[in-house]
Amino acid sequence: MGLRNQKQKIDKKLFLTTVLLVIIGLIAVLDASAPQAINVFGDKFYLFKNQLVWGLVGFIALLISSKIYYKFWEKIATPLFIIVLVSLVLVLIPGIGASLLGARRWISVGPLFFQPSEFAKFGLILFLAKFMSKKEASIVYFLPLVLVSLLIMLEPDLGTTLIIVLTGAVQIFISQINLLQYSGVGILGGLAVYILILLSPYRKDRLLTFLEQSTDPLGKSYHIRQILLGLGSGGFFGVGLGASRQKFLFLPEAATDSIFAVIAEEVGFIGAFGLIALFVFYVFRALKIAKYAPDDFSKYLALGIGSWVGIQAILNIASMTALVPLTGIPLPFISYGGSSLIMIMFATGILLNISSKS
Repeated sequence: MGLRNQKQKIDKKLFLTTVLLVIIGLIAVLDASAPQAINVFGDKFYLFKNQLVWGLVGFIALLISSKIYYKFWEKIATPLFIIVLVSLVLVLIPGIGASLLGARRWISVGPLFFQPSEFAKFGLILFLAKFMSKKEASIVYFLPLVLVSLLIMLEPDLGTTLIIVLTGAVQIFISQINLLQYSGVGILGGLAVYILILLSPYRKDRLLTFLEQSTDPLGKSYHIRQILLGLGSGGFFGVGLGASRQKFLFLPEAATDSIFAVIAEEVGFIGAFGLIALFVFYVFRALKIAKYAPDDFSKYLALGIGSWVGIQAILNIASMTALVPLTGIPLPFISYGGSSLIMIMFATGILLNISSKS
């Protein structure tokens, strides 16, 4: 069900960009994760081998989703969204949801950990695209967005909540919603985020650290200072591939949230700029697919997927360059982590299918 012969060719430029980003990510994880892997697991390739498996699974997911006619996802958007809500509730239940580093964001299935919030990004984009294409009342757009955001905030996970809210906001804005309604909800949303930051000592500390980065260099400001040291050490051309010093347990989360800092240290401004250019090109291709999409559903879906990847990349890189407070979100295609990589590659396959029908 849902399979059709593709009459036109897929967007090869988007496909090659995706493959290149995944390869860069594998090399970066192999490099950045080695000190942590040997310190914790006694095997410097441990995290890389996991990422390689997830990359292969993601590639298979991409190939499968690229062959499924995109209209199929419109038919199952509502049940998928219900599954999203159920999984986000389950993750909060002790014994089902796994608590790591003070947050309950994972569901444990034997030795495997799955992060429902990554699935929620796709599920919400799909659900919004379906109802926008049907020109439903605007309240239908905001209610699911608010519901998913609240459930993810309970984990708590402000970074993922911001990605979901901003991605949803882009989709809703393009749907030609009344600007007065849109502005009002936006102001209320901004106030809600500000209040949530003030009510959480952890998030409040991150905001204050961002505003006063020179204070407490061995405590609250340690992470951002190590990031900036890495960026500064890289200079224009970098210290050389594999020669990062910050990855040797100086930089927290070197293979996940902070992997861009390791990359920038080793390949410098030139290499970091090249990586950013790849993300820009990916988003450009997604927007082009949305522009020439055959119908409203595929247009809103392509726009949502492109916005998801672009916004997540912007927030990660902006936090690594001290333009915004640290968010703790992964860099798409690059950071260590299976849930994020597989879901983004799966969504990219859907973009490729839409491109083949344009």
